[in-house]
Parts: sequence; structure tokens; C-alpha cells
Amino acid sequence: MVAYIGYSLSSVSLFSSKAFQPKRPSIDFGCVKQLNDAIELFQKMKSMRLEAPVIAYNKLMSVSVKIEQYSFALYVFDEMLRMGVPVDVYTMTIAVNCCCLLKDINSSVAIMGFFFKNGYEPNVVTIGTLIKGFFMDDKEAEAVKLFEKVLDLNLCEPNGVMILHIIDGLCKVGQVMAAHEWLLRLESSGSRVDVWSYSALIDGFCKVGKMEEAVNVLENMRKQKISPDVVTYSSLIDGFCLRGEIERANQLLNSMVERGLKPNIVSYNSLINGYCKVGSLDEAWLLFLEIPSKGLKHNAHTYSTMIHALFRKDRFVEGWKLFEDMEAQQVHPNLHIYNILLDGLCRNGEIDEALSLLHEIKVKGFTPDIVTYGSLIDGLCKNGKRDVARGLLRELPPKGLQPNVWVYTMIIDSLCREEYVEEAERLLVEMKNCGCEPNRVTYNIIIRSLLKQNELHKATSFVEEMRQKGLSADSPTSSVPIEQSGDDFFLKLMMYLAPKDTVS
Repeated sequence: MVAYIGYSLSSVSLFSSKAFQPKRPSIDFGCVKQLNDAIELFQKMKSMRLEAPVIAYNKLMSVSVKIEQYSFALYVFDEMLRMGVPVDVYTMTIAVNCCCLLKDINSSVAIMGFFFKNGYEPNVVTIGTLIKGFFMDDKEAEAVKLFEKVLDLNLCEPNGVMILHIIDGLCKVGQVMAAHEWLLRLESSGSRVDVWSYSALIDGFCKVGKMEEAVNVLENMRKQKISPDVVTYSSLIDGFCLRGEIERANQLLNSMVERGLKPNIVSYNSLINGYCKVGSLDEAWLLFLEIPSKGLKHNAHTYSTMIHALFRKDRFVEGWKLFEDMEAQQVHPNLHIYNILLDGLCRNGEIDEALSLLHEIKVKGFTPDIVTYGSLIDGLCKNGKRDVARGLLRELPPKGLQPNVWVYTMIIDSLCREEYVEEAERLLVEMKNCGCEPNRVTYNIIIRSLLKQNELHKATSFVEEMRQKGLSADSPTSSVPIEQSGDDFFLKLMMYLAPKDTVS
């Protein structure tokens, strides 16, 4: 024991300043799980003598961002300035990012201006964050202008993240060709475009159905010696499936495997969805059963696709069994799946069960959306419970939900079927007053009903209103069934109006 003590004392000088230096309390940033934790830690930090305050406060801002408390992170930033704590470019980047996430792009720009005045220059990360913020705030023109300035003024060398922001941002606002032009320009200027930007462009082309262009980008990737990844192939597979080209999608899946890439659940989900869309439900089911043998697990999207397809084929019992299997496999349902189940119940005429499910959805902590209520209103209307549907419609605005044209049109159709045309007209006026413009189907339902009642003058006024709004007033083509006499009246009305737009 004596020898051990002697060894211990000899290893630390009793006269060194460090031996008597008080131990500084440590800061546990890992304890920050919610806003109150962040506030408590901030108060504690302010009472401490921090060795490197900027690093500590930057860390607090970062963890606040991780728990999505962006406003609090900005509050910490303001307090740093008020207390005279030195700030750096990292502080600026976090603050700019928080403003972007709050869709307050003006404050992002103001913070950049503040740092410029104080002699700081934003780096590639800060500028990239601001470009992303412009896109998040639906200001793609400003994002592109800023990116152009980066290149023209050599503000910094664009990195992969910045390039991804510009390519992906343009694709998401539908400017896929502009994104493609930028990618070609960057390639020609020698900028290193990584696989993520190519994946984003390919996905953009796939989303708008331009599959040949997407395949050309894939070939260009290979020429640039950039290997496509699983995301690239999954986007292409999904694109071909959406167009019903299942064979080409399968070829891509096989090509992917041949290149040593393992398809993920997203790849298989796309194929299952593709089979369902073309009506090949048995093939979709076989693929669904094969997934576990591939070392993958079904997720909520896999189940929702299959359940929806089964319901669409009126195979309600099988769909419900699959939902029960989903719960048994501990795959947690999301609101989308509950909406599918509710729609299935309504389609099968099980309205009381649908209303019970609505209650269950709320109990489970989900907030029903306009799709939830729309399906229920549709079911109520089709099953003779129009008054309940109207009551549900009145409940939507207080819940923060604005009924859309589909919801209004369903109730108007139900009223017209029961020959409550005047009430349907009043609902049409209410619809307009709420800022929801009727579409062609809405007008055609009203016009048909008026024609059935020989209300030619009223029907004519609605056709003229359609024309003024640029909607075509032609013979009935919607899915709403009407008696032949209604068609005859409608055709007569079209002939009555035709001379106004034709020159003999």
C-alpha cells in the first residue's frame, strides 16, 4: 500500500499549479432532449466562467437545432451578441440555417450583412445554406442569382452540398431542364458533381415522366466515372413503374444486382406499386411475399400500397387481414394507412365502422387531414347520410382545414341526386365565398341537374360562367351517372350556345 501511495504521489507534483486548480464543471450537451433542457443548460452556462464561450454557445445552438428548437437557437445567438461573447463564421452559419428553417429568409440575409460589416466572410457552407433557404422560401430566382454570383465572383469553390442544393431545388420546383443545364455547365467548368446531384436530377426527370432523359443522365454519369448508387436506380425503377413499364423496371433491378448493389425496400416498394397500378395484383403479392427472403423488412409504405390495391379490387377482407399482419409485425401505421382503411370502409358501405375508425385515429394521436374527412364525407353522401356529411363539412374550418373542390363537389352531387338543386346552388355560392373555385365537374353536375328540371335559362348562365373562367362546357364526360334525358338536354344546350363561338 505504501509503495502504491508513493508511486501515486510521485506521478503528480504537489507544487504544480494544476494540482490545486479547481475542476471546471463539465457541460453535458447530451442532456438536451427538449426546450426546457436547453433553457436550463443555457442558464447554467451563463453562470459559469467558460474557457471558450463561443465554442460552448455554438454547441448549444447546434443541439437546439437538432431538437428543432430553431427560435431558441436564435435567442442564444442574440444573447451572445448582447453579452459580448465573440462570434465566428460557425455561429453565423447556424443562425442563417435557423432562419432558413423558419422560412425567414430576410433575417438570414440580415445576419449575413451583419457579419460582412464586422469583417467576416461567409464560407461555402454558409452560402450553401442560404441557397437552400431561398428554395425553402419559394424564391428559386434569388437562389439561382446567388449561385451565379458565387461562380462569377469566385466567392468560393462550390462543394457537393451547394451543387446539390441548386440541382435538387430546381427539380423540386419543376425546373428540371434548368437543373440539367446547370449540371452540364458545372461539368464543363470542371466542378466535381457527385452522385447525389446526379441522383437528384434523375429523380427530377422521373417525377415529370421524362424517362429517356433520366436514362441519358445515367449514361452521362458513367462517362464521368461516377458509379450510380441504390438511390439512382430506385428513382429510375420508380419512374418506369409510374409509367407502367414494369419490364424495364425489372431490367433495372437486375442490372443493379449485377453491378453489386443490393436493392433496398424503396426499390421493391416501387415495383409493387407498379404492378398494382397496371392491375397485376397477383404479381405484386408474390413480390411482397419474397421481400423477407431478400433480407429486407416490409415498411409502412409496402403495406399501404398492398392494402390500397386490395381495397381497390374490392378485396376488403384480405386488405384488413394484411393490416392485422402489419400490426402483428410491429410496423406502426401512419395517417396515410388509416386514410386508406377509412376509405375502404366507406367504399364498402360500412359507415358506422368508418366513424368509429375516425375516433380511433384521434385517440392514437393522429390529426385527421382533409383526405381523412374527404373520404368520410364521400362515404356519407354515397350512403344516404347527406345531413351528417354537411355537419362534418361545417366542422372543418374550426379545425383549421379548408374544404377543397373535391369535398364540395361530392356534397353538391349528393344534393343534386336527391333533387335539392336550390340547396346545391347555395352551397356553390358558399364554396366560392370561401375562396374555393368550382371546377368543370362541379359546374357540369349543377348544369345537368338544372336541365333535368327544364331550367334552361339557369343552366345557360352557368355555362357562360364556365366559359368566362376558361372551363370547357361540353357533353358529360365525368363519372357521375345521369339519365339519358339529361344527356339529351345537355346536348341541346350545347347546340343552343354553339353559334356564339362559331363563324358560319
